[in-house]
Amino acid sequence: MNSEMVRVDAQCTADGAACPACGAWSNRVHGSYLRFPADVPSGGRSVFLQLRVRRFVCRHSDCARRTFVEQIPGLTRRHGQRTERLRSTLAAVGLALAGRVGARLASVFGLSVSRSTVLRLVDALPEPEVPAAGVVGVDEYATRKGRHYGTVLVDIETRRPIDLLPDRESSSLAAWLADRPSVEVVCRDRAPFFAEGASAGAPQAVQVADRWHLWHNLSEAAERTVAQHRRCLRALAPAASEPEPEPLAEEDTSGSPWPTGHRFADRTRARHAAVHALLEAGHSRRSIQRQLGMTSRTVKQLADAVRPEELFTGQWQNRPSVLDEYKTYLDDRWSEGCTNAWKLWEEIVPLGYKGSYGRVRSYLHRKRTSPRPVTARPPTPRTVAGWILSRPETLTEPEQLHLKTVRTHCPALEALTRHVRSFAVMLTERQGERLQAWLDAVRQDDLPSLHTLAAGIDRDLDAVIAGLTLPWNSGAVEGHVNRIKMLKRQMFGRAGFQLLRKRVLLS
Repeated sequence: MNSEMVRVDAQCTADGAACPACGAWSNRVHGSYLRFPADVPSGGRSVFLQLRVRRFVCRHSDCARRTFVEQIPGLTRRHGQRTERLRSTLAAVGLALAGRVGARLASVFGLSVSRSTVLRLVDALPEPEVPAAGVVGVDEYATRKGRHYGTVLVDIETRRPIDLLPDRESSSLAAWLADRPSVEVVCRDRAPFFAEGASAGAPQAVQVADRWHLWHNLSEAAERTVAQHRRCLRALAPAASEPEPEPLAEEDTSGSPWPTGHRFADRTRARHAAVHALLEAGHSRRSIQRQLGMTSRTVKQLADAVRPEELFTGQWQNRPSVLDEYKTYLDDRWSEGCTNAWKLWEEIVPLGYKGSYGRVRSYLHRKRTSPRPVTARPPTPRTVAGWILSRPETLTEPEQLHLKTVRTHCPALEALTRHVRSFAVMLTERQGERLQAWLDAVRQDDLPSLHTLAAGIDRDLDAVIAGLTLPWNSGAVEGHVNRIKMLKRQMFGRAGFQLLRKRVLLS
């Protein structure tokens, strides 16, 4: 026997056993044989269990079974290859880590088991009992996002999941609630199928709309409203200051049409400097021609010019262009925001322009690539909506100043800020009795997004008032929805509903 293995020989010494079919007691031994169930390692060593079991003869003449094998409670079961202790250990690992990771962890403990076996042991666990609950939270979870959804139900008082449903139909929820008349409060979001299911299955229960979802709906409406008034946000962008003119380089003081950095000007200056450097070193013009690979005429032009700017005269920049009389029109249209070269070319052709489209495109390309003054961008609608939705005392001093400027320049955003802060006080202090007055105040202002929100609240008014009044909410349900996502990812696509339900309810 391996020195790293612990061998245990065992035998049951009971006087007899009860027949599993009829329950009759028998002490008549028919025979015995050895079983070798796998057990949990002990002290880092594998355990080799050799168990001798007896086969008894059933004394009941009408029993369908003639013989049966004794089972040791808490140790063996019929046809079991593992001890009960090892089964429960692997099942607990499977509940916590699923099949693949559970099998890896079991191998660290010295247990050789496949991922499918781990999941099979979890699936063989008895069905969890659904306890009675007075306050139930309900929400959806995705089995395949965008296509298939299920429903999770949580006991809000104990914050434990009590059941999973394979779909999110209102009929399924209604049937589940109808079987449990003890439910007094149903916490939910504002989905219509949950509202209909709760009304049909538990008409005696109070429905409570979750406060987080109410605030989330208000924040979406607020952001849409700010986006509709994005022009008012330009008041926060400082006016563009004219850039100070940069001092001209020494080469440009002569009025050269080619500034420093132009590829033709730089090449001419470099060649002029090279020719004059060789002349000062005593080389002849013929020698310079051979060394630089230039023609005699080019060397003569460069040598006779005292400054390179003398070679720029007569270039195409100084020539009149057929586009000159239309540049004022193009500049005005550019300032208006029209930057499409083809469109502008089509506009100046009826005005008498005889040139090509390429000339217009080149002119606009120079305008497009020329340096522009850097201007500060106004804040995004989401940023301003964040200022409106935040507590005033949490805003920094610049943010408070910017928000005050926006509210001053835009009456709609001033009204929006007032309504949002009033709703925040009503939400945090649970003053649901003020909701109707808040809805009336919203309808008096020209805020279409808030009007849409108010219409939705009217359709679910009782649940919203209860959500703004009672202490219950769906926070625990949202936490379990995130936990279900984690459990699904652990199972690598093998999360069938029954297996997923056991992992959610038993772990």
